Amino acid sequence: MNPKVDFYFDQEKKWQKEQEQLREIVLECGLAEELKWGVPCYIHQKSNIVLIHSFKEYCALLFFKGALLKDTDDILIQQSANVQAARQIRFTNLQEIIDLKSVLKTYIFEAVEIEKAGLKVNLKKTAEFSVSDEFQQKLDENPDFKKAFEALTPGRQRAYLLHFSQPKQAKTRESRVEKYIPAIFEGKGLND
Repeated sequence: MNPKVDFYFDQEKKWQKEQEQLREIVLECGLAEELKWGVPCYIHQKSNIVLIHSFKEYCALLFFKGALLKDTDDILIQQSANVQAARQIRFTNLQEIIDLKSVLKTYIFEAVEIEKAGLKVNLKKTAEFSVSDEFQQKLDENPDFKKAFEALTPGRQRAYLLHFSQPKQAKTRESRVEKYIPAIFEGKGLND
């Protein structure tokens, strides 16, 4: 146990017992414990394997390369359609964790083996993401804008493409595009 991570478990109110049980299970698998993104993260030889985090309705183990796990027990959850690599196992009570202890260890050990083997999740290329009509129109109208967008990193491009295509109403999509034109020209990402 890493004492720098203790405060996370001490401050947790709703899921404290559940998260402490998850911590015990993960540490029994021989992973090193660190604090990353404000949550307990468990690593093997500098590679992130799994983290523990909580939400209003559940707490969870999140496997960074969960898409590569076999999921023989059908317990992995893809948080949204846009999440490509990570997968969660969600819990709403302590007994669920206790009942799944051996299964969880199997998944953790498999995740370590995936990392040792150097396996990578095949991520969608930026060109495979859908482009909203409103955004495509702006790109077609202004070659400098298109050039500025193409100069962004692939991650920034994907974030914009997702953000611009999410709204159902064309008016909302158009206003999002308009709002971020200056940022794109400045080479900034959605959250920069």
